[in-house]
Amino acid sequence: MCERTVRFSEINEIKEFVSAACRCKFDIDVVSGRIVIDAKSILGMLSLNWNEELRVVYDEQDPHFENVLQKYMTS
Repeated sequence: MCERTVRFSEINEIKEFVSAACRCKFDIDVVSGRIVIDAKSILGMLSLNWNEELRVVYDEQDPHFENVLQKYMTS
């Protein structure tokens, strides 16, 4: 299981993230506190407070998704 911490500052960043997640054949969850959202759901992602740090949890790897994820990762 992979877990990364990300932060978004613009809606376009969320759109790029969701688009990359949708290309993956495996499940990707975004966790904010006790809330878990499907990373492939644009409405779900927009409902989160995405200015805060979010955890991205997934079981498999995809090079394109990893490249997009890298842009928004925090330390």
